[in-house]
Amino acid sequence: MDARKTESIDVKSRHEVDSKLIRWARFLREAVVGSKQDFTEGSIGRAIFLLAVPMVLEMMMESLFGIINVFWVARLGATAAATVGITESLLTMVFAVALGLSMATTATVARRIGEKDHDGASIAAVQSIILGVLASIPVAVIAITFAPQMFKLMGASDAVTELGSGYARVILGGNAVIMLLFLINAVFRGAGDASIAMRVLWIANAINIVLDPCLIFGLGPFPKLGVTGSAIATTIGRGTGVLFQLWFLFGGRGRVKVSWKQARVNVEVMLRMMRISLGGMFQFLVATASWVGLMRMVAMFGDSALAGYTIALRIIIFAILPSWGMSNAAATLVGQNLGAGKPARAERSVWVTSFANMCFLGLVAIIFVTFAERLIGIFTTDPAVVPFGVACLRFISYGYIFYAYGMVMVQSFNGAGDTTTPTLINLCCYWLFQIPLAYTLAIPLGFGAKGIFVAITIAESMLAVVSVLVFRRGKWKQQKV
Repeated sequence: MDARKTESIDVKSRHEVDSKLIRWARFLREAVVGSKQDFTEGSIGRAIFLLAVPMVLEMMMESLFGIINVFWVARLGATAAATVGITESLLTMVFAVALGLSMATTATVARRIGEKDHDGASIAAVQSIILGVLASIPVAVIAITFAPQMFKLMGASDAVTELGSGYARVILGGNAVIMLLFLINAVFRGAGDASIAMRVLWIANAINIVLDPCLIFGLGPFPKLGVTGSAIATTIGRGTGVLFQLWFLFGGRGRVKVSWKQARVNVEVMLRMMRISLGGMFQFLVATASWVGLMRMVAMFGDSALAGYTIALRIIIFAILPSWGMSNAAATLVGQNLGAGKPARAERSVWVTSFANMCFLGLVAIIFVTFAERLIGIFTTDPAVVPFGVACLRFISYGYIFYAYGMVMVQSFNGAGDTTTPTLINLCCYWLFQIPLAYTLAIPLGFGAKGIFVAITIAESMLAVVSVLVFRRGKWKQQKV
């Protein structure tokens, strides 16, 4: 009798496990294919999952553009690879504008969707597109006219300038497709259509992957264009992605449906979005400039230290992509729930997301600390480089539990339309604290490059604590968008 009872319990347990696996498989399929769920209702955990999965895959696809370009261009030699690096540096300002406008777009669209004001969301989407086009025009004119001078200003050699000017003219001259790709995907994310944003980048990357080697090396019927061919392939890929975005928007295939009669300037909405975006732009520039400053400091301790630091950062950035996906999901949930008049649910969404992110990054930290040597060893076996890479990976990992909360909090402020608060927090924690601390630990106190790694951990942890304390005050709930 006991044996039968035990067998019955085992069968029941297996059935429950199978049911859970089937349910999660359905959730995964829904996340990738697209969900119609109202994110202001129902399970918060399910909402986070449905938004975070496609957002993670979208970010991976965006980073793939740069990886593919460097992979093929590097085969043309160091000079060609240098042109890509310099152009990427020049693109920083484009990315700053695009990210700032994207924050404003996501916050505004999410708020209108939460209010069930679909016309308002469509109008915001149109204003975002107009702003993106207007912002791209002066960049294109300057790049096409002064590309060689810009390379010289960046300290490029004559060979790099001659080879790279054509590449820069195509990439920066066509920066409108970069701007629009960011902005229209921000519309989809704010609306809760993260799967559409993901699929757009799948299409854009597939075209880039095929065209890149064809146009660089002249495969088949394609002309051999060298490094400039890579720029043309990338621009065509992104441009095709933008065409698909517009097809989704104007074809009424998502939550935001834009009609041609809405395709006009709305000064009030545009000015409001510009106000929000200025904080987002500065927020990105403050963080980027801080990392550039740290890179310059690490370089003082030799090429080996710089190489180890660079390798460790590449591993860290790739590993935290799911965290950025969860953070972006929190931003959408905050915006939509504030719009629905549910600030308590918005706050609850942030805490649940933060806890999930903490669990994920806590696991990543254990793996990084335990297997640091093996992970760095995948990229280099240089005995001079490995110790720096291992130290950087381990020290930064010690603060992952704090970073988990900091990342979500910052994106939640942005999702509420409050880009000023995280900008001020970044400015204080990075420039007024991290940079001076890194210098003090590295040079006067004699800890060298390891002192810089420790400063990163301390500063990022402090940013998380400050963000949580400010978030708990709740002023973000009164933010008007």
